[in-house]
Amino acid sequence: MLKSLTIENYALIESLSVEWDEHLNIITGETGAGKSILLGALGLLLGAKNEGQATKDLERNCVVEATFDIKGHNLEAFFEDNDLDYADEITIRRVITPAGKSRSFVDDMPVQLTILKELGAHLVDIHSQHQNLILANEDFRISTLDTIAENGETLLQYTTLLSKVNALRAEHRKMLSEMDAARKDEEWLRYTVEEFRAAKLKSGEKAEVEQLLATLESADRINETLTALRNSLDDEEMGAILLLSRSGRDLEGLGDRYAEGEALAERLKSVVAELKDISAYAADEVERIDAEPERLQQLSDRLNTIYSLEMKHRAESYDDLLAKYAEFEARLATIDNSDTELKALEARISEAEAECRGVAEQLHDKRCEVSSAFEQRMVTTLQLLGMEDAQFVVRIEPTEQFTPSGTDSVAFLFSSNRTAKPGAVERIASGGEMSRIMLVIKAILAEKKMLPTVIFDEID
Repeated sequence: MLKSLTIENYALIESLSVEWDEHLNIITGETGAGKSILLGALGLLLGAKNEGQATKDLERNCVVEATFDIKGHNLEAFFEDNDLDYADEITIRRVITPAGKSRSFVDDMPVQLTILKELGAHLVDIHSQHQNLILANEDFRISTLDTIAENGETLLQYTTLLSKVNALRAEHRKMLSEMDAARKDEEWLRYTVEEFRAAKLKSGEKAEVEQLLATLESADRINETLTALRNSLDDEEMGAILLLSRSGRDLEGLGDRYAEGEALAERLKSVVAELKDISAYAADEVERIDAEPERLQQLSDRLNTIYSLEMKHRAESYDDLLAKYAEFEARLATIDNSDTELKALEARISEAEAECRGVAEQLHDKRCEVSSAFEQRMVTTLQLLGMEDAQFVVRIEPTEQFTPSGTDSVAFLFSSNRTAKPGAVERIASGGEMSRIMLVIKAILAEKKMLPTVIFDEID
């Protein structure tokens, strides 16, 4: 609730301070008396842009300040989200310099204009004859009925279900698109996957084949080297094993004459044992490594198969090739399983839609329940405002499509003449009639929920 308003150096106002009653305040005056200037200043305070020069005295700042009682408006979360200290009573101030620069404050805390504008929307609801065109907005008409019917929890349940329906429908569209794209490539995919399956690729195989092929291609040289190694170790007259074994026995024969001889002999035994093992291993390798033309050709063909697949699928590495294979198999599996998955998804959509429609019907029933009393209340109150022959009708028609507020189309029908058939209020009512209709609606809504300060401009 707006409690006070202070204006300094704005338009024609040098200094003005107003304390407002907590109920009804009426400002009257001839054209040019300054009523619109008050609204202009309040608009600046609520985040409106400074159109043109706001200051009266070009040497001083323009300052607009107001105090609001915000208890019960559930703004605690807004203050927390914007790092502001909450209090049941707050002061908002906006300062515009002679240069046109603007600064905004909430309880002396500087804030961005966007925050001020968002906060202002919670604090003040300004209606002019132009803004009364909100009656032409079906969302407003449905929201009015929902407020009167206290549909808050049911509407929340509906919107949650509708979000689920929309998400499932989006998933369905995506699946259809993917299926369509996949089926265009199905023949190529099946051929490619069969080609991969025939290749029987294994993890790490490429490096293993490359190493084995390199060994077999150099088999002759490797065997020559290993044979030379064995000869140098096992030669009957000059082999290293023979010579070292002889030296070991000689060292052992020194006895007490050379105490370290026995230790050296033991070390030589270890060396000789290792050399015998090396010689045996070299002999085995000579037997194993044989440049068989058939084996060589097999390995070469295998490597060519791998290289060909890598080039064909532009794989950066063998692991990348395996990843592409897995991707192709997954895409093919999607095609093969798509019909089953699609039917399952469509069943989930039907179930969610049925649940959502059930809650939408609850909203419809509650709206219909309160519409008659709302019509009567509107007519009775409009008569108090001098519209003795007023007719007001709420028309609720179900629709097939889900909307954010349910499956209803709501129209407000009005006539100021008892003999005339009511028509859509936004087309039938004059500006003054629209203002009074909005006043009555706001008065009724105020009984159901906490409203901000409501200002009617040109309400006649």
